[in-house]
Formats: sequence, structure tokens, C-alpha cells
Amino acid sequence: MTTTPLVAVQQPKNLSLHEIEAELNAMWNSQSSDVAVTATRASTFSMIVYEPEEFQQLLAVLGFYQGAIDGTHGSETKVAVEKAQKAYDLPITGRVDPGTLARLREEIAGLPSDRLKVNNINLRGANLSDAIAVRNPRRIITLSPVLGEDQGVSSVVSAYCPIQKATSEHLICSEYITLTGTKAALNHIGDLVSALLVPDLPKFLWWKATPNPEQELFKRLTEAAQCIILDSSYFSDPEAEFVKMHDLVDSGISVADLNWHRLLPWQELTAETFDPPERRTSLSQVDRVVIDYEQGNTAQALLFLGWLASRLDWKPTALIDIGGDYEIRHIKFVNSDQLEVEAELAAIPTADVGEIVGDLIGLRLGSTDPSANCGTILCSETTGCMRLEAGGAAQASGGYTEMVKAINDQKAEFLLSQQLQRWGREVLFEESLAIVVQILSLPLQS
Repeated sequence: MTTTPLVAVQQPKNLSLHEIEAELNAMWNSQSSDVAVTATRASTFSMIVYEPEEFQQLLAVLGFYQGAIDGTHGSETKVAVEKAQKAYDLPITGRVDPGTLARLREEIAGLPSDRLKVNNINLRGANLSDAIAVRNPRRIITLSPVLGEDQGVSSVVSAYCPIQKATSEHLICSEYITLTGTKAALNHIGDLVSALLVPDLPKFLWWKATPNPEQELFKRLTEAAQCIILDSSYFSDPEAEFVKMHDLVDSGISVADLNWHRLLPWQELTAETFDPPERRTSLSQVDRVVIDYEQGNTAQALLFLGWLASRLDWKPTALIDIGGDYEIRHIKFVNSDQLEVEAELAAIPTADVGEIVGDLIGLRLGSTDPSANCGTILCSETTGCMRLEAGGAAQASGGYTEMVKAINDQKAEFLLSQQLQRWGREVLFEESLAIVVQILSLPLQS
């Protein structure tokens, strides 16, 4: 919800696609210099937001959700998800997850096109969170795919100025363009959307879905933007999507993953545990790793393992599916001394599910050398360390056990706000992603 006061320079106005630029220019040219408070366009960046929000639309079509299609998964969406999960005999989590999404898609697959119309109010592009508003975007173009029959693309234009100070006499304002149509219709206007990006300013694409290099719209927009922002917590098949992300990076495109930034507390605390001089030299003795993550999405676990392996110069050699209730996988590496390192990824079912699917909940580092001073257990504040400690505690000699406190706000909008302050490629992320893809390219053994 937006709480920063806003002044409307242009209330939402329906226009044809080819009238948008002229209307915005005319609006600013009509601003009078005689008024006490002046308003000008920001000169920061422009951003395209692809916001399919398929989940709310599917729930609406199937009669579980009557709220606005706004991309905000609040209490009303949670209740609707729980109703759907109960109706289809799925685990009741109240959370968007791949299994529930797949079942909803299955339910509407056989419906005629006239049954796919969503009558709920569409608020995508109408609201901007505080976290993004404070960055004063010059222009945000929201693409809102809808279900149902193709009726072309409609456009709504507005302009608002956030009031950062009560006594401000000069307002820096942002333009909002919302384009709504079926996926097929939006695919046909990729060039027009690209042309709406402001020249000579940084250009971002926030793709709130899985990357799809085969989709014409995705290809056009990635060519126009300087940075593609994704969130692997949305991915229904993160292992396949990571390969696509890496292909984009290899092609020279700057890619950011908001889910990567959720790992920062784990990375920082892992590094801190080896800061003491007596522990620093023992880092090379780590040859056993266990990573526990919340069942439902492997993205964070894989990215953290990729980060660890890239920092310690481990090369992946084998991927083994152990299976079981925890969907365990073992990954073998060789280190710089050509010694074997083994990592275990375990998907832990949790009763108290978190906000993000697949959050890390525990890490254990150890060694087959009982004299090594590298034993470390890190665990989430919400889940505790019981499983990791029971599975083999940190070595008694100088072992560390610490609780990891999650970043204050893991929501995509907050992380996006931070991402918009970063320019250039994220080398550490790209190196970690490369290791992940090397792991996934190994033949899966059982």
C-alpha cells in the first residue's frame, strides 16, 4: 500500500497507444510557472514492469477470489489460496507455490474462452509502493496480461508526484503507463513499448515471471533494457530457469535476481565465522556441507551453494539424487587440492511457512578431519538448529553455532528499490550462477 502523499498531475486517462507520448508532452508543456508549487518530470530512469499476476486471475476465474488484481498477495489472496487448496485436496499453506499454480492451470485448461474473463478490478500499474516511489522513476510502463479473448491492447496514462517534504515547493514527478491485453496482444506491441522508454536514461525491465527467451515480447524488451530484474522465488522450475538466466548473462545481458539478495545475511554470517585468525586457515579444510531449505523452491539453496563453491574454488563433479521425504541431493566437488568435497541439499517441510518459498533455514559446514577447526552451524531464527545439530554438530574444537536474522524486508518491492541503485553487472552473482549451471548440467545419478 502506498503511504507517501501523492499529488496528481494527470489522473488516469484512457488513450490510444499512439497518443501516449504526445499526451504526456502536452501535459508537461501546459504546466504554469506562476503557481506556488512547480512540478517537473524526474530525470532518473524508466522501467518496464511485466506483471502477469496469473495466480489472482486464476483464482478469480475459478470463483475463489473477488478482490482486485493488483499483484499484492495480502490477506484476501491468502484466504482465496487456502480455499482453492482445500477444494483440490492440496497442502493448505495459503501461499503461492508451484503445485497450487499447476493445479489451477489444470482446472481452467478445458474452459471455453468466454469463461476466462476476469471481472475483478485491475489495479496493476495503479499503485506504486513507497520503496519504489522514493527512487523518483521518470516513467514506469506496466504490462498487464489478462485471460480471455484477444480484444487488443488498452492504455491508461497518469502522472503523480510524491511529496517527500511537507514544505516542498518543487515536486519531482513520475509518469505511469499501463497497457492491458492478452499475452498474444501484448506480444505484438514490443517495439511500441520499447519506444516508450525515455532515451538517454537508464532502462530497467522488471520481469515478474519466469524468463522466456522464446517469447517475442521478452526478446524485444531485453534488447531495449540495460538490466533485466528477475526473482527466482517466483520460478516454478528454478533449475531450468537458472539455465535460461545464465544464457542471458552469457549473451552479454545484465541480469539481477532479487532472490540472490535475500541470501546476504547468510553470506555475511558465514564469512564472519571465519574472520578470527585461528579459524581463517581452516576454511580450506571444509569438505562437508549441508544446506537445509524450505521445501518448494531450490533457488536459494542452489545460489548459496554456488556462491560458496565459487569463493572456495570448488569444481562440481557429480550430482546424485538421494530422494526421500527431504528430496535430498548430494553434489560432489573437487577443491583446489584435488580433494573431494560433498554437499547435501535437503528440502525441509515446515509447518510455519515463511513469506518466500524456498527460504534457507540451515547450514552446516564441517570436515572429515576431526582436528579441523571449521565446524559451523547457522540456522534461521524461526526454525532453530535441531536437525543440523542432531545430524552432526560443529566440531567441538572451536565450533560455531549462530542464528541468522533475515533482512528486514524480503518483499520484492523493497529489494527492487535497492536494486535500482545498482549500476553495472553483479560479478559475484554471475560467478555463483555459473557454478549452479555447471552443477545442473551434470548427469543426475541415483
